[in-house]
Amino acid sequence: MKLYAGLAILGGMAALALLAPGLMGHDPFLPDLFNRYAAPSAVHWLGTDDLGRDVLLRLLHGARVSLAVGLGAALMALLVGGLAGVLAAWAGGVTDAVIMRLADALLALPALPLLVVLSALDPAMIGLPRGEAGADILRIATILAAFGWVGVARLARSAALSVLAADFCRAARALGVSEFRLLWRHVLPQLVTPLAVATALAVGGAILAESALSFLGLGIAPPAASWGNMLANAQEAVFVAPLVALWPGLAILLAVAGCSLVADGLRR
Repeated sequence: MKLYAGLAILGGMAALALLAPGLMGHDPFLPDLFNRYAAPSAVHWLGTDDLGRDVLLRLLHGARVSLAVGLGAALMALLVGGLAGVLAAWAGGVTDAVIMRLADALLALPALPLLVVLSALDPAMIGLPRGEAGADILRIATILAAFGWVGVARLARSAALSVLAADFCRAARALGVSEFRLLWRHVLPQLVTPLAVATALAVGGAILAESALSFLGLGIAPPAASWGNMLANAQEAVFVAPLVALWPGLAILLAVAGCSLVADGLRR
């Protein structure tokens, strides 16, 4: 039930985000200063923000950004960490020591200050255009994946070592099965469940991290909508229009809860 509940939450968010351009006929980026902080109505279901923009449509556009960053960062971390962990377990020796010491070094670093510093770098320094949502999504997802692969690598290595030591892997090697076939047919299928659980949790963690960076003004740059910068814009009016801050916070809560439910369902 948890798996289906989590998939329903995330699937519903993704579907609404994809349908956002055709909903309600409003432009989520067009200010209407005569309609600032309007209460929920039949025209604006969740009201309007400090510039008179429709909150619901901006939430849905923000879902595109937050889900894209979360999924992109988690998949990159899965690819790099999974390959690194399996390689370390299979090769052993110096290769294992180098990969694991690199992972330990990254784990020893203070992640949040480094994320803030890296996010504050000028995108033009790495050849990305400034102020474009797509470039910001790629930049933030890459930064998060640069730290997120470590946990996946350690998990993949531990699971791969356990599988490689099993009797069926020893029997396969005794029968002359190639190392590539051994890894592809016998090791990797055994890693699907633990890595899927880790990826689901990583999506939730990346959504939280992106929201925090955007709240600090270092993530997705306005006028593009993200849940983090919507919270940042609403903080000055939290006593005037508290609902404007409530909705993006609730969206973050639901997305992360959905990821946790999916992870728990896969684990079970």
